[in-house]
Amino acid sequence: MRAEAETATLRWQDQVYDLLRQHNVTQFAYVPDAGHRILIDRSLADPNVHSVALTTEEEGVALLAGADLGGARGVLMLQSSGVGNCINMLSLIKGGGFPFLALVSMRGDFGEGNPWQFPMGQATVPVLEAMGVICLRADSPQDAQATVNAALTMAFQAGNAVAVLFTQKLLGAKRF
Repeated sequence: MRAEAETATLRWQDQVYDLLRQHNVTQFAYVPDAGHRILIDRSLADPNVHSVALTTEEEGVALLAGADLGGARGVLMLQSSGVGNCINMLSLIKGGGFPFLALVSMRGDFGEGNPWQFPMGQATVPVLEAMGVICLRADSPQDAQATVNAALTMAFQAGNAVAVLFTQKLLGAKRF
């Protein structure tokens, strides 16, 4: 059963990566995170993209604004606990009218066992929405590709700021 779950996890994340590349996303900004491991590894192995490890999440907001100014598309991959670090920089996206796409691995929701993850996990959606970021949830492998596809259209065709929240129902809760 565990091997089936891992195969399903690989499948949806591989589909998401392929979808990002089909939409010409070439800038991958990330803070290392187990929830994004497959996407990060794929970006690091892909010679046709720039994969940038960040020291803090807000650097990714500026990197994506710069990517847009240079004619490139990017994605910021972060954990919900890092969303709070981005709030001030998201004013750059809002004020400059930059498209913005973030993939957020959620913590502090379904099955969370770490009490320190709940405050930002619960604040992620209200905080992002307060900064004008549209939040879309992916709860299952079947949701992931369709939700990311919708977010790509909303960000890069309509010029919105969009975050896809990969919930703990999708990723699984970490065990302590």
